[in-house]
Amino acid sequence: MTSPNRTALVEELMGRFPQVPPEAVIKEDLLRGGMAFDDSALSGGDDGDVKPKSYFIFSFDHRTLPELGAAALNRPPEEIVLTGGSYGLRRTVVSVRVNPDSPYVVRAGEDGALGLYLDGTRIADVGLPPMPDYYRHTLANGKSVMEVAPTIQWGYLVYLTVFRVCQYFGAKEECQYCDINHNWRQHKAAGRPYTGVKPVEEVLEALEIIDRHDTAGASKAYTLTGGSITSQVGGRDEADFYGHYAKAIEERFPGRWIGKVVAQALPRDDVQRFHDYGISIYHPNFEVWDRRLFELYCPGKERYVGRDEWHRRILDSTEVFGARNVIPNFVAGVEMAEPFGFTSVDEAINSTAEGLRFFMSNGVVPRFTTWCPEPTTPLGKANPQGAPLEYHIRLLETYRATLEEYGLTSPPGYGPAGPGRAVFSVSSFMDSLSADEPVAAGAE
Repeated sequence: MTSPNRTALVEELMGRFPQVPPEAVIKEDLLRGGMAFDDSALSGGDDGDVKPKSYFIFSFDHRTLPELGAAALNRPPEEIVLTGGSYGLRRTVVSVRVNPDSPYVVRAGEDGALGLYLDGTRIADVGLPPMPDYYRHTLANGKSVMEVAPTIQWGYLVYLTVFRVCQYFGAKEECQYCDINHNWRQHKAAGRPYTGVKPVEEVLEALEIIDRHDTAGASKAYTLTGGSITSQVGGRDEADFYGHYAKAIEERFPGRWIGKVVAQALPRDDVQRFHDYGISIYHPNFEVWDRRLFELYCPGKERYVGRDEWHRRILDSTEVFGARNVIPNFVAGVEMAEPFGFTSVDEAINSTAEGLRFFMSNGVVPRFTTWCPEPTTPLGKANPQGAPLEYHIRLLETYRATLEEYGLTSPPGYGPAGPGRAVFSVSSFMDSLSADEPVAAGAE
């Protein structure tokens, strides 16, 4: 992603797809290819004034920690917010994915103000997330709130990765784009606190601190997630393991947050347990639509469940949660990963659109994460440049058109929709949907 003509490509795509907000074009390019940081833009670490990157589940970086140098020792921010600049950007929240070779660089200008530079030209003002007050408090055992219950999406979502590894392990079972197991290993090797299984008591204590000090009520939802469980953890199967956290949270903080769980597509009785424990939204992620690619990219899920059964269980779960509250994710971009993926954007979009129509025709609104080609994964190693930006822009166009075709709206639990309003930071699908009222360019 080091081409000096990146600006020309970005502007050409903005011109070809004027219905896609320019904010989304820039955001997708940052998410797919990463951003570099000048030392002046790093967070200052855990004790500074800027909220640092928490590595809440995956690395979401284009280099390993040892290869990041200063960006690993003096952490980059969790997210950045873009406004103004040459494209008149409305407020746009972007998850930070570090790539030292990116043509996008965050640095201070001559006036000391941070900006986003593309090919050496400043294209936007950059805001950094302030260190939340609750991050300045520790649990009784000395652990930080950020380690136990980090918040993302500009504070909207408490992200509870309570199981930091995945039982789909090794080349024959791990999803080929996923670095959850490596991310755990690299943090342990670096001597960073990175708890494998978070005790329920610690989660509740961290949430109490957040609830007490989040006086503005910025946090609106929590997500319970982690690696897949094919046997048991602590004597519990997957539904009971993640469910017993939900039960404890809902009993201690009834109605305080929207409760969400990311888990495998489980049988209906297990899904019912999630609902009974107090979960409001269920994310049984389908990962990639194409049958052949699912079998190749998700060998463990194909072996233990199978693609057709996975999809059947997703639809069955709507009878428990209601279609609107079943929101499966897919990893946007892996459709074009070499050597097995589609070789043209048209083919990739047609395949993904088929999946969107399948789910949306049943009232289910998927969402997606923009693929970050992490270097320790098989697909990341083979495709360090990720998918073409055109694929991501056309996906936004296709997603919105399909949503409108079936008379559906943005899914719940993701904050407001629309450019200038969205806080969902790991893809631009919420930035690309319509908002009730327009937002002025450069608005904070």
